[in-house]
Amino acid sequence: MSLLRQGRHFALIGVAQWLLDWGVMVMLSRSGAPVAIANVAGRVCGALLGFWMNGSITFSRGGARPGWPQLARYVILWCANAAMSTIAVSMIDASLGLRGAWFFKPLIDGILAIGSFLASRHWVYR
Repeated sequence: MSLLRQGRHFALIGVAQWLLDWGVMVMLSRSGAPVAIANVAGRVCGALLGFWMNGSITFSRGGARPGWPQLARYVILWCANAAMSTIAVSMIDASLGLRGAWFFKPLIDGILAIGSFLASRHWVYR
């Protein structure tokens, strides 16, 4: 599969994932949940959507669906990304407040998405 095609699908699915992730994070944190917990909850929702869609569309090989080995690698990648995102968002919340965390979350997640694409293409869904 072409890198351009995969990149395009990964980006489109990533936008859907991110919208769900960010929406859950904002909704929960606005309701009073700690930012770290709200961020993890949002990332879990986005991850479930992303694993299924990227495995079925972006990195699908001959119509095969992702299985347990792909899920295990995805969980490892997700845990690393969630930890980095949560630490960064929490640090921003501590220094700039909740609105700063909401504002900078897209930048943080965008940076993490670049590494996630490469890891997904060459490791998770192989």
